[in-house]
Amino acid sequence: MTLASRLWRAAPVLLCLTMLFWAGNSIAGRAMAGVVPPMSLSFWRWVLAAVLITPFAWPHLKTDFAQLRRHWPMVVLLSATGVASFGALLYLGLESTTALNSLLMQAAIPPLILLFALVFLRERTGWPQTLGVVLSLAGVLVVIAQGRPWDLLHLDIHPGDGIVLVGVLLYAGYSLLLRRKPAVHPLSLLWATFVVSILLLAPLYAWEVSQLGGFTVTPQALAGLAYVAVFPSFLAYLFFNRGVELLGAGRAGHFMHLMPVFGSVLAVALLGEAFHGFHAVGVALIGAGIALASFRRP
Repeated sequence: MTLASRLWRAAPVLLCLTMLFWAGNSIAGRAMAGVVPPMSLSFWRWVLAAVLITPFAWPHLKTDFAQLRRHWPMVVLLSATGVASFGALLYLGLESTTALNSLLMQAAIPPLILLFALVFLRERTGWPQTLGVVLSLAGVLVVIAQGRPWDLLHLDIHPGDGIVLVGVLLYAGYSLLLRRKPAVHPLSLLWATFVVSILLLAPLYAWEVSQLGGFTVTPQALAGLAYVAVFPSFLAYLFFNRGVELLGAGRAGHFMHLMPVFGSVLAVALLGEAFHGFHAVGVALIGAGIALASFRRP
């Protein structure tokens, strides 16, 4: 078995990489505020991601296109909830809120997935999964509060928080909808959702250009676009969809608690901030939570 084949079967590795890339997406989105407008960033993100994926998806599209066309309502729904809207709302929210707040709200996706599964699918959650969510959320709060949980009472509330929260709710729904995805190759599904997302975002992008006049092409703008197109888009969505396929939406979504941790690590690596004891405590709690959430009875 090749290394690529083993990686494709290793759901925890795929999901950890996904969360690392998505943590970087929040930091990049905040860094790009004022450089590239949110709809422009989101639109060109998916255009570039679609260009990247086309050579890999093309051989599979020849056999999958009829199936995708037959299930076009689900393809549009997946594109609208988890691809086009989530990124656009995140970038829009980051115009007026902090990366810290956005990561905190994204940490609510796993319990929302479990709640939606209970309400809409009547899916029961065992005590290990429930305790795992609690432990991981505690770890997230330790990291965000830097070991001072009372500081959570004084987080600044920004208008963008509500915008990001809407995206979080939509993405939790997307994670459940993946169970109803068409039975096609993962690359075919990604290509279809990317292309549909481009079509959905095009009117918003055109309106933004008419109001703001687009953006100035600078090295910073190009670097940001390249990052969000390759890592949080092409690779992360491919890996996350595969992780849901292997573990289910609830268990895969639980890995989203790693995003604030990876965000802190990226801040240490890129901004020179120190690694403190609360980071180690947070990582330990989140790791224990993931282990419990992944538990299944024999």
